[in-house]
Amino acid sequence: MARFRNRVEAGRRLAAELREYKGQDIVVLAIPRGGVVIGYEIAIELGAPLDIVVPRKIGAPGNPEFAVGAVTEDGTRVLNEGAIEMLGVSEEYLGRIIEREIDEIKRRVTTYRRGVEPENLAGKTVIVVDDGLATGATMKAAIASIRKRGISKIVVAVAVAPPDTVRELSKDVDRIVCPVVYEPFFAIGQFYDDFSQVEDDEVINLLKLARERKAK
Repeated sequence: MARFRNRVEAGRRLAAELREYKGQDIVVLAIPRGGVVIGYEIAIELGAPLDIVVPRKIGAPGNPEFAVGAVTEDGTRVLNEGAIEMLGVSEEYLGRIIEREIDEIKRRVTTYRRGVEPENLAGKTVIVVDDGLATGATMKAAIASIRKRGISKIVVAVAVAPPDTVRELSKDVDRIVCPVVYEPFFAIGQFYDDFSQVEDDEVINLLKLARERKAK
């Protein structure tokens, strides 16, 4: 089973597979927190601006780790209708959880961006980055939201994912780059020697460093 030492190594591996985009009109959008570490490496290698997109999963009643969907800052939501029906999830529950998650998204966006305006994506190729995917629910919501912003193409770049998720996501994007596609897949962390939590301060610092390097 292929592994990465840490997210920095994973980011550099992905950057190497994305070198053809260097010099093109692209924006790297990373999903915090772990995706920002990887997105930074890609943005620096490709000479591209780095920004964030912040989807949040909608957890099932009594089991918040099981996603029945996901939502983004602008209210875009992608729902797993089969899971919702199977679990008998009510509209009242969905509405309440979605409102709570949007509040958390807005808090994170304010914390991470520090007043900096989001990148203009109109007409550009957008590379959406994360440290790995399990079900892909949050990535699907991110993609649906990004498509509303007049982009030209969308590329998903993730370090690891199970085969079913890669196949499913490939229907929604122009390209998916995933160096480690593996089954059985239990958790993203099984593919990293160091999968320690990324803190808010590191996200803020990497976004700041990326802006400073791009401005030179």
